[in-house]
Amino acid sequence: MALAKAWSVALLGVEGRMIEIEADIGGGSPKVTMVGLPDTGLKEAKDRVRSAVRNSGRTWPDERVILGLSPANLPKVGSGYDLGIAAAVMAATGAVPATKLLNTVLLGELALDGRVRAVRGVLPGLLAARNAGYGRAVVPAESLFEAALVDGLEVGGVARLSDFVDWLKGEGELTLPEPSLVQAPPQVPDLADVVGQPEARWALEVAAAGGHHLLMTGPPGVGKTMLAKRLPGLLPRLTAEESLQVTAVHSIDGSLSRAEPLVTVPPFVAPHHSISVPALIGGGSGLAVPGAISRAHRGILFLDEVCEFGPERLESLRTVLEEGEVRIARVKGAVRYPARFQLVLATNPCPCAPAKDADCTCSATVRRRYLGRLSGPLLDRVDLRVRLRPLSALSAHLSEPPEASAAVRERVLEARERAGKRWAGHGWLTNAEVPGPALRREFALPSQVTALLDRALERGAITARGADRCLRIAWTLADLKGADKPEADEVAAALNFRERSSG
Repeated sequence: MALAKAWSVALLGVEGRMIEIEADIGGGSPKVTMVGLPDTGLKEAKDRVRSAVRNSGRTWPDERVILGLSPANLPKVGSGYDLGIAAAVMAATGAVPATKLLNTVLLGELALDGRVRAVRGVLPGLLAARNAGYGRAVVPAESLFEAALVDGLEVGGVARLSDFVDWLKGEGELTLPEPSLVQAPPQVPDLADVVGQPEARWALEVAAAGGHHLLMTGPPGVGKTMLAKRLPGLLPRLTAEESLQVTAVHSIDGSLSRAEPLVTVPPFVAPHHSISVPALIGGGSGLAVPGAISRAHRGILFLDEVCEFGPERLESLRTVLEEGEVRIARVKGAVRYPARFQLVLATNPCPCAPAKDADCTCSATVRRRYLGRLSGPLLDRVDLRVRLRPLSALSAHLSEPPEASAAVRERVLEARERAGKRWAGHGWLTNAEVPGPALRREFALPSQVTALLDRALERGAITARGADRCLRIAWTLADLKGADKPEADEVAAALNFRERSSG
C-alpha cells in the first residue's frame, strides 16, 4: 500500500476552499475509484490523467488506485484538479519525490497528450490559497498572466505534465510570470459627445458622485444610451481591493483579457433584453456561475429598453439592489457572488415612441400599461428619475462646446472625497451605501430642513424607503456644492428627482 497527497482549490462562488487530494495505491485489481462528491467532469479526470501520464513517458500503476478529495462533503466541480491528481498518483508510486508538493497548490486541466490547459477561477483560487497560508502555486502557463496578480505567493507555470515532473525531480524549472506592465486605462467615451440634455447631464453627475441608481425616459435618439456609456468615465478608478474583487468574478466567468488582466475601470455591462433570469442573476446546473449583475460589480449595469425586459427579470433585481450580493441555491450547494453595482435604466415613454410627443398614437391606457412594466417596488429603489426631451435646434448647442468628462469627473471626485471622509469610520464608500437609520439618527438633519420631506411622506407621495433615498441624494447634492450638510434646497431638489414621473 502506498499513499501520497497533493493540494488544490475548490470554488464556491468567489470563495475558495482548500482541497486535499489523496492517492492510495494497491490492494486489488487495476481500477480507479474516486470519492469526495466529484461532478461528471471530475469523474472523467481519471481517464484524462491516466492518458496524460502515459503519454508523458511515465507509468500508470497496474494496481487499484483510490482517489480521495477532502472535505468529502463539499461538491467538487470542474477539471482544475487534474494536475493535483496526477501529482498525488505519481508521488504514491514513487515516480516523483513528494517534497515539493508540501505547501504547494496545484491547478490545471490535463489534455490526453500531457498538455496542461488553462482553467477558470485561477485568481480567486490563488487568493484563497494565500489566505490559507500556502506559499507556492503551480498553474498552467497560459494562466500565469492571471496568477501574477496575487502578491505574497510564489507562482510558477507549466505547459506540459513532463515539465511539471522534471521540476518535482529537480531537473527543470517552472515558467515564471513576465514582469507586469503598467496598464493604460481603457478609453471611455467622452461626455462632450452628448449634445444638449442639461438636466440629464446633471442627473448623471449626481449619480456618479453618490453612486445612485438612475432612470432616463425619452424618445429614441435623444442620448439615453450615449449618456449611460459615459458614466464609467466620471467614476473614480477602482481601488486595489475592488480591482481584485471584480477581476476574480471575471476570472470565474472566463472573460479576463490577457492584455489587460487587472480590471481597474468600473465595468459597464449592458445585457440584451432577451437575457434569461439565470444569465442575469447567475445560475446553471451544478454550482451556479456568475451572471451579468456580478460582472457589473463595482460598475454599471445598464438596462436599455428596460420595459422590454419583462417583470420576471426586473423583479429579480430588487433584493440584490438592497443587499449588494446575490445568493443562489442549487442541489449541489449555495454560492454567493458580489453584485454591488449602479443600475441605469433607459426606456421610451410608449411603444410607438415618436420623436415628438404630439405624434404619439398610443392611448393613455397603452402608455400606462407600457410603463407599468416597471413595478412600483423597483422604481422605489431607483434614486434619480429624469425625462429627456428632443433637441429643438442643433446649431444652438454646437455654438458652445459641451462640457467634457474630465471637468465633470473632477467635481465628482471632489464630492466623493468629501463623502469618503465623512463615512470613513463606518466603512461606507458612497452616499448610496449609507443605511437609513444612520441618516435619521447619527446624521439627522434639522426638522426645518426636512419639513418638505415630511409633508411628502404625510400625503403619501413617497415611501419610507423613498425618504431615505431622498436624504442620500441631498447629501450628494451638498457634497457637489461643497457644503458641510444639506439644507432645505438640497432636500427639495432631491425630492424633485424622486417625484418626476417617468411618463
